[in-house]
Amino acid sequence: MWGIVPAAGRGSRIQPLAFSKELLPVGSRSDNGTERPCAVSEYLVERLILGGADKICFVISPGKSDILEYFGDRYGSARLAYVVQPEAAGLCDAVFRASTVIGEREDVLVGLPDTVWFPKGALASLPDADLSFLLFPVEHPEFFDAVVLDGDAVKEIQVKQRAATSNWIWGAFRMSARGFHDLSTLWQARNRSDEYFGTLVNSYLAAGGSGVGVKAGEAYVDVGTINGYRTAIALLAASQDSVEPRPTVRAAVRTGALPTLDGGRA
Repeated sequence: MWGIVPAAGRGSRIQPLAFSKELLPVGSRSDNGTERPCAVSEYLVERLILGGADKICFVISPGKSDILEYFGDRYGSARLAYVVQPEAAGLCDAVFRASTVIGEREDVLVGLPDTVWFPKGALASLPDADLSFLLFPVEHPEFFDAVVLDGDAVKEIQVKQRAATSNWIWGAFRMSARGFHDLSTLWQARNRSDEYFGTLVNSYLAAGGSGVGVKAGEAYVDVGTINGYRTAIALLAASQDSVEPRPTVRAAVRTGALPTLDGGRA
């Protein structure tokens, strides 16, 4: 299974930085018994591996060679690949550029590299469906993509909608090989006009596609703002979590209850 890390964004909400926003130090990890700062994107990479990904594709802009230098060709048990997105053209463009390296028979996991969320093994709860979303409860769904369900079936994605009717947002998602192909084909047919994944999904549903929402998330923080950064530090301190050393990735999942916190997108 492939994991996709869309990492070509400019990070304008938390600039100026002297490095890519995905390398922002948040929390720490143990490196041969020594405590080291942890890049925020490491939390996503760890969670993708726990969700079943054994290959991970970073989609980066031409100026983000520091990400390649930081991660190299392997992280824990996963092999890494890199694809260039010439300019920040939205999540759909980033996700489907990964088709350069992703084959036609493998499922795909996608998350956002400037987020921290729990439980960290929650991606494993997503079913083997064409499209499924890992959902988190937040206080301000209008800053995110809120997911409206009928049972566990996705009825609508409310993209940064002020009067969102659901407080459950997607934090990551899974696509089967067929789902990835169908959504990519639809995006191409729509002249690549969808910047947000949610608007593409709404068209996919209207065309007869289906999606599943799984309410397995407990806490979700967008680290792309100063407030979100502070909230992530507090959340990690409360959970006493740290990313494991690079040679191995812990398979156990923390089951303790965590506060529902979010640092909304501005």
